[in-house]
Amino acid sequence: MESYDLVVVGAGTAGIPCAAEAALAGARVLLVEKDQRIGGTLHVSGGHMAAAGTRRQAERGITDSPEAHLADIRRISEGTAREDLIATVAENAAETVDWLDGRGFKFAAETPRIVYGHEPYGTPRTYYGVDEAVSILEVFEGLLDEAVATGRLEVWKNAPVIGLSADGEGAVTGVTVLRRGQDVEVRARDVVLATGGFAAEPELFLELEGAPLVSAAHPTSTGDGILLARELDAAVAGTGSYLPSFGGLPDPVSPGKANWSDRQLLVTAERPPVEIYVDRSGRRWVAEDEPSIDVKERELTRIEDMTFWTVFDDAMLESTRDGRPLVVGWTPEELRARANERTGVHSAATLEELAGLAGIDPAGLAATAARYNEAVAAGADPDFGRTHLPLPLERGPFYAIRNHGISLVTFAGLDIDSDLRVRRTDGTSIPGLYAIGEVIGAAATCGQSFCSGMLVTPAITFGRLLGRRLAASAGRAA
Repeated sequence: MESYDLVVVGAGTAGIPCAAEAALAGARVLLVEKDQRIGGTLHVSGGHMAAAGTRRQAERGITDSPEAHLADIRRISEGTAREDLIATVAENAAETVDWLDGRGFKFAAETPRIVYGHEPYGTPRTYYGVDEAVSILEVFEGLLDEAVATGRLEVWKNAPVIGLSADGEGAVTGVTVLRRGQDVEVRARDVVLATGGFAAEPELFLELEGAPLVSAAHPTSTGDGILLARELDAAVAGTGSYLPSFGGLPDPVSPGKANWSDRQLLVTAERPPVEIYVDRSGRRWVAEDEPSIDVKERELTRIEDMTFWTVFDDAMLESTRDGRPLVVGWTPEELRARANERTGVHSAATLEELAGLAGIDPAGLAATAARYNEAVAAGADPDFGRTHLPLPLERGPFYAIRNHGISLVTFAGLDIDSDLRVRRTDGTSIPGLYAIGEVIGAAATCGQSFCSGMLVTPAITFGRLLGRRLAASAGRAA
């Protein structure tokens, strides 16, 4: 039986800094990773971080404060994020970003900036690397090397944790790890779950988020930490907060996965829409030129299966030759060639025939097109208030591209107290068990919103704070 002061489960955005900081502060630490490589979602994430009052802001003459950052989080999340957690993040985020800066993090030259993919901050405070989240991983690899060199950190890869151990009073005492074909019992004073979300596990996703899954998440995001902790009666928080990323073209081979290499350009600020959006009944369901992607995402959760089609004719397609294509990287000629060849991309001479190919109600689509054309002729949309009405939908060939709400992150997660300890369903905290990162759910720090930088920043910040704190308590116990 192995014995450590601390076991950290998951070598990703939160787990690596937690384990390394604890070891550098004097604790004996085991970092366990089920994958063959470290990094988790850092291999696929944009790596956006947010912080107010950083050195980088000061160098660029940007005045900002943690209080202003916190006010923006409250505004964007409409007060749905955990106040205790976001206050801790806002207070410590600048130190996190400055720490990365001091360790040679390669900032993208344009950062800090305001990001407009979702509701924006009022001040430029979003940062990312030249290689997105891989730039964070590069810093973490050096950090791990330092911690391992102390002799106090051990890293096990290809080693999934298959169970949590607890004493008769319910306090966690260690983990069971499947390593080299054997179950290895590991005792620990404290255990930190940093296992990520569950947007690669359809059954758990449907149970906790209440929605069908089309995923662009890292394949290791299978909800391991939640499943482990629920064996000890851990509570799950954040259900009912789910938001999808707005619309993506499912992969032609694996329709449960998203293909980001050929996604549609659906953000109004990037491309004012020429097309209409319809659901399975053929009805429009939102103003296509709505500037707030968050509003669109909330409306998307209300339609059947979160599936919709962008519908347009050949004149609309031709109008996108201005460098703002309907599908990223596709010319009009390429889109025409892929119609009825690429899954989810359809073309037909009439709207009724198009509807039959795409799986849309033909009568509904025809009626919607007629009403939309009336709105274009009148210069006003009485149904949804769309103001960008450049072209009618009237002359074939017609096209339809299927879209689905895409899941990158999960909003539900383990319930934790203000000290990051996992809570049971009765509200009491489980001694010796902590959770950080996406395993606590995006709702904890974003509420029902996508708030720039409020997933990666909390993961790193909580990881570093918790690692140092647990090392200090282990030292006092010794």
